[in-house]
Amino acid sequence: MTRPSRRASRSCRPRGIPSTRSTTSWPATPRGRQFLRELRDAAVRGVRVRLLVDDLYAGGDDEMLAGLAAHANVEVRVFNPLPVRSGGLRTRVLLSLHEIGRVNRRMHNKLFIADNSFAITGGRNVADEYFGRSKPANFIDMDALLAGPAVRALSASFDAFWNGPLSYPFEAIAAGQRPTPARARERFAELVRDLGRFVPPANELDALGRGPVGAQLARGLVELVPARVRVVADAMVQAPFASDAGGNSGDVGNVGDAGEPQGREGAVMAANLDLFRTARSEVLVVSPYFVPMPRMIEALAHASREGASVSVMTNSLATTDEPLVHYGYARYRSALLQMGAALYELMPASEPHPAWSDTENGRGSLGRLHAKLAVVDRRWFYVGSMNMDRRSAHCNTELGLIVDSPALAGELADLIRRVRVPASFAVSEAPRRGGLQWSFLRDGRRWVLHREPESNWAQRLRWSMLSLVVDEDFL
Repeated sequence: MTRPSRRASRSCRPRGIPSTRSTTSWPATPRGRQFLRELRDAAVRGVRVRLLVDDLYAGGDDEMLAGLAAHANVEVRVFNPLPVRSGGLRTRVLLSLHEIGRVNRRMHNKLFIADNSFAITGGRNVADEYFGRSKPANFIDMDALLAGPAVRALSASFDAFWNGPLSYPFEAIAAGQRPTPARARERFAELVRDLGRFVPPANELDALGRGPVGAQLARGLVELVPARVRVVADAMVQAPFASDAGGNSGDVGNVGDAGEPQGREGAVMAANLDLFRTARSEVLVVSPYFVPMPRMIEALAHASREGASVSVMTNSLATTDEPLVHYGYARYRSALLQMGAALYELMPASEPHPAWSDTENGRGSLGRLHAKLAVVDRRWFYVGSMNMDRRSAHCNTELGLIVDSPALAGELADLIRRVRVPASFAVSEAPRRGGLQWSFLRDGRRWVLHREPESNWAQRLRWSMLSLVVDEDFL
């Protein structure tokens, strides 16, 4: 990340055409439709818009995508389309099982680039629950805004996916009858009408105490922190699909060639494991879905042996939206504790603002962890799309940043310790009783539970049995 000048904030692509590029996924929620409307409005202003979406959750959005694609200056492509496009998600997946080796590789990258000058990447999808606008649950997420040479590395990653063999023009795979372009545009206008506009309050600060980016853009000067940034991206196509043979990485602006295999994990996971092995004082890992493979346990154990304190934060069974994944993680809790790691599981929100940043609209909703973050020695941090689990390592494509910045890393470490740890169960081995216990503070008192919080025996039996028969790479 670099501190951009006024000129940098207004620069264009070499051809002189302003552009917007995005890789994302969303359900057709008001915020998702607002996002598409903003892209349409940008295209009307003459901006070149390229939208790349993963097909897994895009099957029900054909009408919206067709309407957007019918506008001048807009191109829409779909990543690795399923053989069946009609019907609900479950139906489409079941009817695609004959090609499971291919369709199990999903694009999990999240990336937005404007004019090759600014980029946003992290863990957030585009839907109501990722912006504190959903009931009863909202996701707690983390992104990074970048300018400078790293944006060019992200652009190169986008171009590799956009031009790759698994990305298809939307028009080539759309299901059903195709309306005329004029009718598609009319229908799009109907679908995005009367949405209102989600704009954060002008004086609202984020969790790190910084003001809204929109106001800074309007002034022509965005407040950023100078840092050295490495962009790490998995390769799009692997052989076979279920494995990962490395990927691309860029150090302050350069995207390199595909790397050699490092175990079976992709480039983003391999970079994180390498980062963990360098730790000498502290490793903080935040991941909503945490199913560690042996190489991750070894990397964290190595950090612990070198004298680093290791802490892992993930969802509890009471806050996760993927209970099967939680039980995949649960079988590793004892091993992690025995190697010296501290485990924290997010509690159902008892505080009024269950999010990284305090927003009035977040009140009363269940906070679910979705941020993917790691901080090492209060100097380096990782932020991106990759969960610390086997699916992200072996099946999905992922994108992330490894940032060398004591200032930012220290702020993130303090945020985790100050905001999230007190709102989490501390998991430990129960003395004398055996097994595990979950302790937490409430109203100035320390409470201890001796069974999985907010669950009953039937739920625990059901999900634990299912977790035994589902391959961890599919969790």
